[in-house]
Amino acid sequence: MREARLRQSAVVEDVDFRAHRGLDRALFLKLATCQWIQDHHHLCVIGPTGIGKSWLACALGHKGCARASRYSTSAPRACSTDLAQARGEGRLPRLMTTLERTRLLIIDDWGPEPLNAEQRRDLLEIVDDRYDRGSLLITSQVPVNRCMR
Repeated sequence: MREARLRQSAVVEDVDFRAHRGLDRALFLKLATCQWIQDHHHLCVIGPTGIGKSWLACALGHKGCARASRYSTSAPRACSTDLAQARGEGRLPRLMTTLERTRLLIIDDWGPEPLNAEQRRDLLEIVDDRYDRGSLLITSQVPVNRCMR
């Protein structure tokens, strides 16, 4: 759990399905089985500020910890800090290999900050490396059709 660097100690069992956030109970409980991680599928949790997207992502991340190695970070931090620092220190290939081998990568808060060309290239490479090798869980306030532009 310490290696996952999950921001919150959320657990699936504490999810309040009565809260008004449009969460489908049956779908969420199916996701909590973590079969989607084993099948190398990806998940986007999208909605406005304050509905608990990050908390839900952490709950699913904690559930997946018993079944997969994982890495948790936020898109702005990954772009501006982790990747830039690794590039500057000459260890970007090693970091990219580590991310590629990770079964579940959580990118929290995708989209509110614009990315430069280098950051976009790095993130697209990370996403591409996940194809059929690992799962990706993204939270965002930005609607899906805007994320893909």
